This record gives sequence, C-alpha cells and structure tokens, in this order.
Amino acid sequence: MDHNALTLLVEIIDSGNLSRAAAKLKMSRANVSYHLGQLEKSVGVQLVRRTTRRVEPTEVGMRLYEHGRSIRNELAAAAETIRSLGKGLQGRVGLAVPSGYGQLVMTDWLIAFKRLYPDIVLDVIFENRVDNLVRDEVDIAVRVLPTPPDNLVARHMGEMNYVACASIDYAGQNMLPQQPEDLRHVPLITSGVVGKQLLVRAYQGELRKEIRLEPSLISEHFPFLRQGIMAGLGVGIVPDYVIRAEVERGEVVTTLRDWRLSIFGNHMYLLWMPNRHQTKAVRTMISFLLEQSQLAGNLPALD
Repeated sequence: MDHNALTLLVEIIDSGNLSRAAAKLKMSRANVSYHLGQLEKSVGVQLVRRTTRRVEPTEVGMRLYEHGRSIRNELAAAAETIRSLGKGLQGRVGLAVPSGYGQLVMTDWLIAFKRLYPDIVLDVIFENRVDNLVRDEVDIAVRVLPTPPDNLVARHMGEMNYVACASIDYAGQNMLPQQPEDLRHVPLITSGVVGKQLLVRAYQGELRKEIRLEPSLISEHFPFLRQGIMAGLGVGIVPDYVIRAEVERGEVVTTLRDWRLSIFGNHMYLLWMPNRHQTKAVRTMISFLLEQSQLAGNLPALD
C-alpha cells in the first residue's frame, strides 16, 4: 500500500464527502471514488460508509486513517525542514477572523505579526463561518461561540463583553432601558439577525432572561454600527471594544450595567483541525495570537 492511497483516504475522511475531497485534491469525484474503491479492494474490507452527503470511516478505515495521517504529517514536516534550511521563518498561514473583532482589534496584531515575520505569507479572511476550517484553505480561525465544536482543537482567547449603549445626545433626549425587557421599546442597533428577530440573553447572578427583539439597524460591519450609535439613531448592543474609546471620551454612555448580555455567546476561541500538520509558521501565529489576546484581556470592563 503506497502513501498516496493513504493520503487519499485521509483527505476523504477529513473532508467529509467525496466531492469536497475531490476539490481539495484537484481530481474528479469519479476518480476519487475509483481510487477509494481500489484501496478497499486491495485491503479486502470497506473503509468508509457512503451516504448521499457524507462519508464516515469504518473501524478499519479509522485505523488506516490514523496511520495515513501520521505519514502525511511526517512528510509535510520533512518537506518544511528542507525548504527552510538556511532561511528565516517562511510559509503560509491561512487565518479566518470575525468581521468585527478582526477589523477593529486584530488588524493591529496582524500587521505587527507581518512586520516580525515578513517572509510568512499571511492570507486573512474576514468572515464569521466556523466550517471553513474543513472546506477552505484555512489553518486557524478565531470565533465567538458559546462552546467550541467537539471536532476542533480550541484555545480560549477571552470573554466577549456586550454592552447596551447610546450616544450622549440620544441619552439626553430619551429614557435609556433600565431592564432587559425595555430593549423592546427602543430603536435597536446591533448585528447578526437571522430572519427578523434577535435573541438576546441577559444574566444577573442566577437570574436569566431571554428577549426576542427586532432591531432597526442591522449590520455585521461594526464601524457602521458605531456610526449609527454616534448619530443618535438608537440604543446599540455591541461588543465593548466597538465603542470603548467613545465611552472613555464621554461621547457614549452605557446602560443595563448590572446585566451581562449575550448574543452569539461570550467566549472567543482560537480553533484548528486536530489532525492537520501545523507548520512552524502556523504554530508561531497561534502563539502570537494567544499572547496578544492575553494582553487584550487585561483591559478593564466598561462601566
């Protein structure tokens, strides 16, 4: 059994279906299916169970997958060693970051990283999907989630604090919400609505409330939301980093300070595939991001 056959099996199982594996291997689906059939014929047992949308490894298939993964990772490590002989840190890092946190916080981190390691190719995607670690050429992803997916390695980067806030002009002319339920009666500025309604969770000690709201200004572009808040268009529910500077300058005030608000979850995670070989460039980026997130976590919460 040659390593190419095992590599094909690894890609099929990692990808979850034949079409996705074919795209990654730059082969036709029929060709991938043929080579998988030949591999199963050579070992005399079924290696994956096929359904319309997915493939799942059998027990024997999973054992071969573990061997194939180890071989693939060792070959990748050897190739990286040869390429880096006599050179500085090189390679490519595919990174997916949240659109808001990536724009407003992580941009400075990534520029600093690039200055430290100019020979590393940094390919950054600003978007909010989690599944691109499997589907795209993304090595690591930063995501805000209640809990990380079981199929990924996760490192906690800190908590995401949402605040209810408004411009000083809006607050001077309107009563700000005093209880989470009051958010139903104000023009709301926020992000990430699926359909017409937004589910906001509010926590105060053991007390928990869930409020369904219909925002009047919606966007995943946080600088735009910040401008809407500053323009006095309503009450914003946004992560604290979006309006921290404006609060510190006294241009924005916060309300519901006794409540902890959550929309998508309050935890930020650094995620990567457990079975994929990590180059030195990727490992360096992981360490760098965890260090930067620790420094950012030392900022005091907004009052």
